[in-house]
Amino acid sequence: MSTTTLPQRGKETTTAPAPAPVGGARALLARPAFVAFLVVLLALVVGALALDGNWPGPLDKADAVKGWLDDVSNWLTDNRATSWIFLYFLLHISNWSEGGVDYVFTFLNNLGWLGVTALATAVSWYVAGAGARLRSLRIALLTACTFLAFGVLGLWDYAMSTLALMVVAVAVSAVIGALLGLVAGLSELGNRILRPVFDTMQVMPAFAYLLPLVLIFGIGSPAALVSTVIYAAPPMARLTALGLRGADPAALEASRSLGAGSWQRLWTARLPLARKEMLLGLNQTIMMALSMVVMASVIGAGGLGDKVYQALAKDNVGMALVAGVCIVLIAIWLDRVTAAAGDRLETSPGTAARTSGDAGAVGMEKLGGWLAWGLFVVFAVVATLFGPVGERSWPVDWSVSLSAPLTRGIESFTRAISDGVPVLGGTDVWASHFTSWVLNPMREAMQAAPWWGVLLLVAVLAWMAGSWRAGVTGVLSLGVIGVLGLWDKSMDTLSQVIVSVVCTLVVGVVIGILAARSRWVMRLIRPVLDVMQTMPQFVYLVPVVALVGVGRPAAILAAVVYALPAVVRITAQGLASVDPAALEASRSLGGTTWQQLRQVQLPLARPSLMLACNQGVVLVLAIVVIGGLVGGGALGYDVVYGLQKSDLGVGLSAGVAIVCLGLMLDRLTQSAGSTGKRGGTK
Repeated sequence: MSTTTLPQRGKETTTAPAPAPVGGARALLARPAFVAFLVVLLALVVGALALDGNWPGPLDKADAVKGWLDDVSNWLTDNRATSWIFLYFLLHISNWSEGGVDYVFTFLNNLGWLGVTALATAVSWYVAGAGARLRSLRIALLTACTFLAFGVLGLWDYAMSTLALMVVAVAVSAVIGALLGLVAGLSELGNRILRPVFDTMQVMPAFAYLLPLVLIFGIGSPAALVSTVIYAAPPMARLTALGLRGADPAALEASRSLGAGSWQRLWTARLPLARKEMLLGLNQTIMMALSMVVMASVIGAGGLGDKVYQALAKDNVGMALVAGVCIVLIAIWLDRVTAAAGDRLETSPGTAARTSGDAGAVGMEKLGGWLAWGLFVVFAVVATLFGPVGERSWPVDWSVSLSAPLTRGIESFTRAISDGVPVLGGTDVWASHFTSWVLNPMREAMQAAPWWGVLLLVAVLAWMAGSWRAGVTGVLSLGVIGVLGLWDKSMDTLSQVIVSVVCTLVVGVVIGILAARSRWVMRLIRPVLDVMQTMPQFVYLVPVVALVGVGRPAAILAAVVYALPAVVRITAQGLASVDPAALEASRSLGGTTWQQLRQVQLPLARPSLMLACNQGVVLVLAIVVIGGLVGGGALGYDVVYGLQKSDLGVGLSAGVAIVCLGLMLDRLTQSAGSTGKRGGTK
């Protein structure tokens, strides 16, 4: 037996026996991964001998669930005009929603195209800081060009319909979100109750709850408005709660020491300190409301989204692209205006002037505000008094029809690159090979996997991530899917999500690494990412359908493009925030750039990478479901079918299955990210 020398204080150096080496079997059993492997292997063997791979028949309650949902649908249809819940509650919401949207649309229509353009330009200029500042003038010019583009492209009325619904939806979403944020931010109990609600609403694709709202409110503005509020209110609530909880304790203590009561501290300290987060929440609410308003065209919301939907149904890519451009212009305009308002709130010259006692700066700011409204009055008078300029709608003679030439040009371009391209083959060839070599094998593997094996895999992954709650949520979610009789379709959707997430992470992490290590790369891609993040979900379908046609590849490509900006930004931010001392230590030891990235940056940025994976999963799932509109099939097709046929049994069952998939994937990626964060802090 080998010995080792051990020095002891006050004694001669003696020798002590070294500990016996641990046996190989004991060492393996001490590893959680090996134990998990043994458990999975044993369960697979037992399952293969005792269980069938198909979902058990006694646990398949699809017919019972569909029958119950059909009964609910029939009851809603038959009792809409007689039940008290409609007469005294839902009918008032419906009337108020439709009346509010009609009022705003009538107001915009009465202003006329020039009055609306002048009002939007003046408000944008004032919000951006007014005066002759470059940024305020640039945003005013962007606003004017955006509204003029609506008219030139012949979509003025459609754009006004979208804006009318947007105004009401954002106002309601902001108020409800702020109130819920107050509850979650001021009460720990309220926060615990609302957090799972917000989590569920975050992972729930918008298509999942359109059908029930259609059955309750019917086709039109009420269902579109309520669905938009449900979709857009959570960001306002979350960020309001975050701002209230993150208020400076010193400022709150100072307010308390001056004798302020609870309400006074709220109005004079907490809310002013949280206004930055609240404005960011408003920005996110506006963007999500626009996305939902456009998507709600499938339930009769009208506006620009309806134009895109009709064009896609008729394979008129040119018209879909023109309407999509108008939607993107609205998104960019709203994003820039709210961002400028946030920056102005942080560094307001009026605030600085009041702090320093500069009355001249305060006067200039007030002058800018009066000048903005004066400019609007002048334009409104001109619009009312003079010739074709005073017409309420955009003059027809001033519009240009681009849909036909765009359609011909896009079709010519796509034919040229569809096949026969040297070396590359073409988009049709790539889409066909991608379907045959990746999508079909993945779908067949997922559908052929035994149900108990999938449940076991989810439980083991959650256990390895250190979260038994995630395992319980995942197993129960898959159990609900099986009970609904949608196992095969859910595995089809899950296979598309997995492929999309893998593609997104591979491309996004590579671009994020380049952006984190090179400033010029980040400068180059930042405006592209900004535009991509402001585009509503529905718009992504237009270019991908033009490139690869309808089918699962189109849904996959749209999902990758939609989720890519978030993955790139989170990855780049995580890598850039790695401790410079760790990088310097690695560099001093002779580590190469690749070694620093692999051994230092990526391990330390693991929480950010897992957050990127989580966001990629949530965003990809939303688009894969919408892909049912362009041939994506699976659960997305069932949701679209249910919407078109008002079949609650089919549509709502698919929506519930989608929510279950989202909850399972969200909890697994969140728990893995939390484990990585804990490991990184040790």
